[in-house]
Amino acid sequence: MALTPSTAIEVDMAGETSATTVRVTVVQASTVYYDTPATLDKAEGLIADAATCGAQLVVFPEAFVGGYPRFSNFGVTIANRSAKGKEDFQKYHASAIAVPGPEVDRLAAMAGKHKIFLVMGVIEKEAYTLYCTVLFFDPQGQYLGKHRKLMPTTMERIIWGFGDVSTIPVYETPLGKIGSLICWENRMPLLRTALYAKGVEIYCAPTADDSDVWQASMKHIAVEGGCFVLSANQFCRRKDYPPPPDYVFAGVDNEPLPESVACAGGSVIISPSGVVLAGPNFDGEALISAELDLGEIVRAKFGFDVVGHYSRPDVLSLIVRDHSLKPVFFTSAENKTDNAQKFP
Repeated sequence: MALTPSTAIEVDMAGETSATTVRVTVVQASTVYYDTPATLDKAEGLIADAATCGAQLVVFPEAFVGGYPRFSNFGVTIANRSAKGKEDFQKYHASAIAVPGPEVDRLAAMAGKHKIFLVMGVIEKEAYTLYCTVLFFDPQGQYLGKHRKLMPTTMERIIWGFGDVSTIPVYETPLGKIGSLICWENRMPLLRTALYAKGVEIYCAPTADDSDVWQASMKHIAVEGGCFVLSANQFCRRKDYPPPPDYVFAGVDNEPLPESVACAGGSVIISPSGVVLAGPNFDGEALISAELDLGEIVRAKFGFDVVGHYSRPDVLSLIVRDHSLKPVFFTSAENKTDNAQKFP
């Protein structure tokens, strides 16, 4: 997994000058399932390796902390949930993290120790609801914020809540403007457009999709948005999950052999002109790195700027309701303004 060190541009985070070249790394590695402390230990080692090789931004896969429950169905059929499925969900819930919380503090400390921007896929728990979330950290060891997956895909909707548009941040940093969408919500044209309108330059796409079609989507988004696309996926084998009966691969004819590949990775880094700079890697766990020439963003948008000179707001427009809606709100005579719910 070791990379050849290369010269990276040093960025003075206290100054106003932005980098012109940025070294980035996407991590392709498996969660330690049902063991969040061990997963965080693994993440710290991977971050240290990437930082040693000059990475200024490190992106982890979807659900790296907490785990992507591939081939699980949590005992759900229409109008029924099995006792075993409920126990599986309890274990999965226990592996998730609160935001903020001690695990977030530890991730922030990792980013600060190694002086990197960190984009980390986690399973977030808020009380008893889980969310597929991306967390952002800066090189000072500060937690910046999060993005919750807006639209979970198929069976994911059974176990994850839906995010809202209050958590689609784009952070202006000395490396460029950094944002993220997760897995198949990258297929949502209007959601991508909202990110483009915020000026995203380094577009992070943590995923669980190892298909050829995903590669095509990543190239399209890079060209469409005139941005660098960094896609990180897990590489995992059956043996990386707990053995049956603790973890059952549902929907397959036979229990896979321990060495069977459950997710083949395909992590990739793509330029605004659609050129693959690094990856895709389908061979195993790896750190995949590239140097980004930020001047390429301007050169690409000279021909096509999706929310600029190539837009037609007189014909097409998008309204984004970027405030959160809560299920319960309280009013009182003393403090009606602070407690009032906003509605579109």
